[in-house]
Amino acid sequence: MELLISMRRSTLGIALFAAVTAGVIAVTQVMTRERISQNQQEHQARALYEILPRELDDQLHRQSILISAPELGFAEPITVYQSIQNNEVEAVILPAIAPDGYSGDIRMLVGIWRDGRVAGVRVLEHKETPGLGDKVELAKSNWILSFDDKAMDSSNDPRWRVRKDGGDFDQFTGATITPRAVVRAVARTVQFYESRRPELLTPATEQDAHLTVSGDES
Repeated sequence: MELLISMRRSTLGIALFAAVTAGVIAVTQVMTRERISQNQQEHQARALYEILPRELDDQLHRQSILISAPELGFAEPITVYQSIQNNEVEAVILPAIAPDGYSGDIRMLVGIWRDGRVAGVRVLEHKETPGLGDKVELAKSNWILSFDDKAMDSSNDPRWRVRKDGGDFDQFTGATITPRAVVRAVARTVQFYESRRPELLTPATEQDAHLTVSGDES
């Protein structure tokens, strides 16, 4: 009988400990998720204004549209930021994913001027090898700046490859997969811009007004 009582107490203690531990883990996950989300948003805001400085448009982070972009690998609609001057979109910044990085997805922002030239590219998140693939970060090297003012002549423009593949972009010593993946992703984003130019260059305010009118009529 004493053994049975002891076993019950032990079981109850273990169950109580497990419940408390699970609760602590759940609360920690919620708090961590919110903090991570906030940090990601702040990082993205900084990247936006690295591509298009605030002196050009300090309202950039507030001017955006939602569009579908399965061609870029996004299952859900993406947020596209618009730099609007005198009621015209002078540049857009789109999210991009390089799914073929050495260690997985490389997430970026790609800025494109109205005329199709690249305004700038910034990497937001990656898991590439430190000292090799991580040179796609501006903090580690200036390589990412090689996209600035580049344009694409056609969908198969041979210049949009790393030098090892006959293109204009340098690869890293000992690491070709990462820069190759980034170049491909940026090229896809420029092609996407060209294919959706009218929609992307319609100011958010006009698109909102159109949606409002359509909703009233229905």
